[in-house]
Amino acid sequence: MSESPVVNSSGAGRRRWLWASAAGAAAVAGAGLGWWRTRPQGTDGEAGAALSELWGLKFDRPGGGELVLADFKGKPLLINFWATWCPPCVEELPMLDRFQRETSANGWQVLGLAIDQPSSVARFLSRTPLGFPVGLAGLGGTELARAMGNENGGLPFSVVIAADGRVIQRKMGQITPQELAAWTRSG
Repeated sequence: MSESPVVNSSGAGRRRWLWASAAGAAAVAGAGLGWWRTRPQGTDGEAGAALSELWGLKFDRPGGGELVLADFKGKPLLINFWATWCPPCVEELPMLDRFQRETSANGWQVLGLAIDQPSSVARFLSRTPLGFPVGLAGLGGTELARAMGNENGGLPFSVVIAADGRVIQRKMGQITPQELAAWTRSG
């Protein structure tokens, strides 16, 4: 007598259900990603509100003391959000330092806001001193960067503010010398 194989229909149904669920989840994730990529970015009004709050902020400095952002109001300003653990951030800092030296006579100011641990920033700056002010923004700096237009929260992120207070540029990622030159002309 030959035995016929037993087919477990519940196992096959379960597998189909799992595959269908996975496909459905992938479709929802794809639709969500599509929406996220095409959604409107922060409006200038939102950035303007963040900008008005920006001038009231104060940050500790790595070497001691306080960095008062209101002191930078009315000058062309490049704010760079960075961290010691971010290779593109570290790579662009010397270029930003040169930019500060070359354009300060024209009123330009560079301001670094470190989204990092104070001890890491202090160690980094002892090895790589910068001629522009650095504030310790910590994790709160991530929220400030988002309010200034950094939707993904990535680093480095830079915001250029004209002397009249308008945000004239936002840049996610490493800055190029050509971008700095163009921003100088528009600030």
